[in-house]
Amino acid sequence: MQATSVFRQLPLSFEPREVFSFSSYISGDNEIAVATLRQCAISGTGAEKQLYLWSGETLGKSHLLQAACNLAAKQQAAVCYLPAAEIIDQPVQLLDDLEQLDLLCIDDIQLFAGNAAWEEALFNLINRIRGSDCKLLMSASLAPEKLPVRLPDLRSRLVWGPVFQLRELGDSQKREALTLRAQMRGLELPENVADYLLRHYPRDLFGLFERLEKLDTAAMALQRKLTIPFIKTVFSSGD
Repeated sequence: MQATSVFRQLPLSFEPREVFSFSSYISGDNEIAVATLRQCAISGTGAEKQLYLWSGETLGKSHLLQAACNLAAKQQAAVCYLPAAEIIDQPVQLLDDLEQLDLLCIDDIQLFAGNAAWEEALFNLINRIRGSDCKLLMSASLAPEKLPVRLPDLRSRLVWGPVFQLRELGDSQKREALTLRAQMRGLELPENVADYLLRHYPRDLFGLFERLEKLDTAAMALQRKLTIPFIKTVFSSGD
């Protein structure tokens, strides 16, 4: 992944992984949001300058921001993905000069709310980006008007671009997402097995993907196919 010297100086070990792509994300009722994000990641004019994405947990905000970084990086763009949880204890000067990037994605900005130094740093960054060629994608767990920010002008800056709320997938879409994730791992997931997972275990995608990963590990170790009896054996403790 190509990036400017600014990116290389960031004190983070994270880099977007290939598993995070737009093709591996089932959009469901979020087609417009996903299409707009993808356009932001593609070089050239016509894309939104700034975008704010919000939803509850496990709906794919982080996946989409990293997918945007991956897509932009493949076009030799200078990109950076910043999870707020990993930088909140760093000096706020970390945001200095990031407007030099082509694409900047900041995840979970609700963690900055109530922190005067980080609120001001984000406010100033957004202002600088408006005068640069950088595109800014942000995610949060709350809508902009619900964020408990103390800097009033920051709230107005957060809505300088489109605001999208991610909607939860229906059962058929979750089945499609499970099947796609299994295919990416080289697994065959029969429809009845996918239905069993959806019926008997927590239905959020993150939890389902975690179970699929555990099943993959067990299936490889025991050289077994994914069947309902096998699932019952793996999760015999009822977890």
